[in-house]
Amino acid sequence: MRAAEVVPGEPDESRVVDRPEPEAAGDLLVEGLLAGVCGTDVEIVRDGFGTLPPGRDRMVPFHESLGRVISSPTPDFAPGDLVVGVVRRPDPEPCPACAVDAWDFCRNGRYTERGIKELDGYGAQRWTVPPKFAIALDAGLGDAGVLTEPASVVAKAWAQAEAAAARTHLPVRTALITGAGPIGLLAALLGVQRGLDVHVVDRVTDGRKPDLVTALGATYHPDVDRVGVDVDVAVECTGVAPLVWECARRASVTVLAGIAGEHDPVPLDPHVFDEVVLGNKALVGTVNAGLPDYRAAADALADAPAAWLNGLITRRVPLERFTEAFEKGEDDVKVVVDLA
Repeated sequence: MRAAEVVPGEPDESRVVDRPEPEAAGDLLVEGLLAGVCGTDVEIVRDGFGTLPPGRDRMVPFHESLGRVISSPTPDFAPGDLVVGVVRRPDPEPCPACAVDAWDFCRNGRYTERGIKELDGYGAQRWTVPPKFAIALDAGLGDAGVLTEPASVVAKAWAQAEAAAARTHLPVRTALITGAGPIGLLAALLGVQRGLDVHVVDRVTDGRKPDLVTALGATYHPDVDRVGVDVDVAVECTGVAPLVWECARRASVTVLAGIAGEHDPVPLDPHVFDEVVLGNKALVGTVNAGLPDYRAAADALADAPAAWLNGLITRRVPLERFTEAFEKGEDDVKVVVDLA
């Protein structure tokens, strides 16, 4: 079979190779269909983020998966089923969170992650996954099933937002989403599915992003200052400091789903903290996802308009040229690698 291989921090070492067929040994054997590409994959290849599997000098990339079951050791999955693989695995200790299958909240950092930390990813024409870490998808999702992993991150963000809102008896009616990338658009989708008045902010003024937001029935704004409604919940997907503080100022609950990365520091108005304290507001960070979030994501995607979901996949790159997926196009939303 063919598989992508990368060396963290050495983009010139990226290649496609022949690898032995995987042995299932009690796992699902899966035909890889698509792998989604996100900023984490670019950081691994270009900046050296991530950790190689022990004793290895290369790894198979990509943590966003979509495959079709070839064989299964359990009746919970059947040949032909569409599946995705969970990214994170619990630590061997385990910590209190991993002990209850909440490995997305791992407390000691000894978790592993497919395609990121010490485990090969899903960028191969065949891969295996333990049944516990596989999520069955609605057959009608087709290629849009590759959006399950980013949607799971969003499902977790909404679960965290609703838990924080419940502690202050806040009826959630309006939502502000900052950033109209895949995470922001999926956050908007789940907000609309909750019956909320959703407002999405992104600096892009034309192209497919505004159209995708409008098609959901949400409102698109090229500037946060144009959002003229009271905000109950904000999901901040950019990591851009001014937007973080603006969300904290406006919303009763803000979920931080974006990473700042390398940005110049910006002045902080200390009154933001006064507003957080005096308003009993909540700022919650979230990353990764657990099994309930994957299942919620699969359900949300199954209930979404198929044409809208497929509109998020803006470019397909063949496996043999997978490095082209790391070059972001002007109108890209979600780029995928076609493993076939």
